[in-house]
Amino acid sequence: MTSLTARVAAGVAVLLIIGGVIVSIAAFAYGREAARSAFDRLLLGAAHDIASAITVQDGKPVIELPVSAFELLAFAPDDRIGYRIIGPEGKTLTGYEEIALPANRRDLRDGYFDGSFFGEPARYAIVSRRFAERTLNGTIRVVVGQTMLARNSMAYDITRKALYVLAASGLAMILLAVVVVRSVLTPLERIAGGLSARDPHDLTPMDTSVPRETAVMIDALNGFMARLDRQMNSMRHLISDTAHQLRTPVAALRAQADLFSGEADLSRKEKIVERIQTRSASLGRLLDQMLSQALVIHRGDSARRETVDLRDIALDVFEEGDHAVLNPEMDVALDIGEKPVEVLADVPSLKEALKNLLSNAFKYGRPPVRIGASLEDGKAVIWVEDAGKGPDRQTLDELGTRFNRGTLARQASSGLGLAIAHSVAVSFGGELVLEQTSGERFRAALLFDAAPARSA
Repeated sequence: MTSLTARVAAGVAVLLIIGGVIVSIAAFAYGREAARSAFDRLLLGAAHDIASAITVQDGKPVIELPVSAFELLAFAPDDRIGYRIIGPEGKTLTGYEEIALPANRRDLRDGYFDGSFFGEPARYAIVSRRFAERTLNGTIRVVVGQTMLARNSMAYDITRKALYVLAASGLAMILLAVVVVRSVLTPLERIAGGLSARDPHDLTPMDTSVPRETAVMIDALNGFMARLDRQMNSMRHLISDTAHQLRTPVAALRAQADLFSGEADLSRKEKIVERIQTRSASLGRLLDQMLSQALVIHRGDSARRETVDLRDIALDVFEEGDHAVLNPEMDVALDIGEKPVEVLADVPSLKEALKNLLSNAFKYGRPPVRIGASLEDGKAVIWVEDAGKGPDRQTLDELGTRFNRGTLARQASSGLGLAIAHSVAVSFGGELVLEQTSGERFRAALLFDAAPARSA
């Protein structure tokens, strides 16, 4: 693809070419009209000089051609001059009889007409002089003309000079356009240089002291780097937390395996196997939650937001029935209303968050458990509620502090579940609220800004 400078220069050049054609036509038309007006005045002046020099002697017109008339016509030195003086009877008194008046101009006292002079295009002026004397009564017409070389030359000269001015101004415009484009691109070059010189791990915002038009791109670039920085930080924390969380259960499994290989008592071997199974199941749940957290972190910045009805999320999680398989002894009820509870979010992330809240309710709450979605004070809420009292107030406050520090992933598996729900809430502009309700029940809820109502 060509450079922006070349494209602007080409655009200006095309504009100048089109403008040059238009200006050429207009300049030639103006030049031809100006030349015609100027030389027509010379012809008319010469004809008037000749007409004023006609006198009457003994009843006959006497003509003495004035030098001044030909001096006026001498301003076109390369043109041929012709004249004809016509008496009252229509006879030629002097001059070229080849000069013929147009048939539709015989009654015109004065004016102009185009014709030819010995095969060359010519322009003529007519001046009539009326005599009313006893010896001469009638009109004498004076016809003076010249060829059109000087006229055409003047028209071409005006056109040529106009094109010279257009070419000079066009060249100046192209140079100015190049200079302006280069000056406009200078901030981009500075930005590119700054990005090239940066450390690959430096995702701090770029300097926004750039022209307003370029600031839009800088803001978008800074926003992209901020999202990338959040994802990288989240991934670094996830890797660190994974190493921290897995070290102990893996070491415990290895120790139990060593005990099993060195144990001779069959009953003790069975207990070791039970512990290994319990540890393996716990490790599996921990890995599932960590993978869920990685999915939520990834989708939080990359997934496309869409209008989601939180009632559908609660209904899908309830109908999937995972709780009935894993915790058949726990009763779960669905509580959704008839009004839509819509938010702008991502369906898989919301499902993952609700599943983790439900899993925590199974582990640490009391039946019956309810899941639902509702509108509360202009907020769209999806929640899980159980009959237990939940953690005490001090523990709830500590959980909130850990959410703010972003270190909950280092806690137990319950903390991981809440951390996943908290990440989903923050990703879509909401919050995780853990509270004891007025009915002596414990509720974990995700609160979001309700999406604007869609028109019918």
